[in-house]
Amino acid sequence: MENVKEKIDFIDMGALLNICGKNDENLRHMEKIASVAIMARGNQIFISGKNARLVERAKLLFEKLQGIAKKGVIISKNDIQRAFDLFIDDQNVALEDFFVNGIYLPYRSNPVVPRGVAQKQYIEAISRSPLTFAIGPAGTGKTYLAIAMAVYYLSEHIVNKMILVRPAVEAGEKLGFLPGSMLEKINPYLRPLYDALHDMMEIDRVNQLLEEGNIEVAPLAFMRGRTLNNCFAILDEGQNTTPEQMKMFLTRLGFNTRTVLTGDITQVDLPNNQQSGLIHAISILKKVSQIKFCYFSEKDVVRHPLVQKIIKAYATGEEDSR
Repeated sequence: MENVKEKIDFIDMGALLNICGKNDENLRHMEKIASVAIMARGNQIFISGKNARLVERAKLLFEKLQGIAKKGVIISKNDIQRAFDLFIDDQNVALEDFFVNGIYLPYRSNPVVPRGVAQKQYIEAISRSPLTFAIGPAGTGKTYLAIAMAVYYLSEHIVNKMILVRPAVEAGEKLGFLPGSMLEKINPYLRPLYDALHDMMEIDRVNQLLEEGNIEVAPLAFMRGRTLNNCFAILDEGQNTTPEQMKMFLTRLGFNTRTVLTGDITQVDLPNNQQSGLIHAISILKKVSQIKFCYFSEKDVVRHPLVQKIIKAYATGEEDSR
């Protein structure tokens, strides 16, 4: 069978070099995942293979990559993989929605962009609904994107305050006596929230907003008896709340408040097989209008690719043991 050949002309040499990557590593990766042969020469890319459909598919993807490269997106090998995965799911996908258009924050040079369809739907749900649940495994961006949205709402003065909350539950190990004040004792439980904040804003600015009370990071117990008005509230690790704690938090919501609850129902750390407040809330609130539920799977993990395989292996092992 004779090889099928296609070529793409580039007017912008910078965009071509960007797509090729260092020592053409992006092209080599595209060859591997797209099952075609690729060569760059001059201002052109040549694609060849014995399967006309695969060659045409690769050509269409390169044309889409050229569009985002022209907009200044620095394309890495991981970006090639992500663009390919998005394109395989939907050949009409607008890559700009996943590489260019996102959450613009005043302290970052680049926007926070969704890394996949589930993340894009999650951002849209937060924008449209006063209460959003994000359920899925670790590494899917549930907390990170929620905090990015909270920083945006605060920086745009849509809300006056950001409240980040976590239940203080140990993940399968006893930490024993912790010295220091109450805030120093609970700080280890809240560390992941601070890490995400520091990635969105300069540390000095975070500290200033914490001192002024515009950002509050607190354990869930501190929410009792309060009414949360004009704020963006995030309850992280919601699977580790009891039904009573979850009800308490949900009934704190006041006017002009955007609320996000995140959790992984496969990672419940409550003692004595106690029922998870997140699982309970999903079952009784799923038909309530204005509440959005966003679900993530191992396919949405944006950490090291091995994490996807680990999550899938654990899920399969747990099903086999039932």
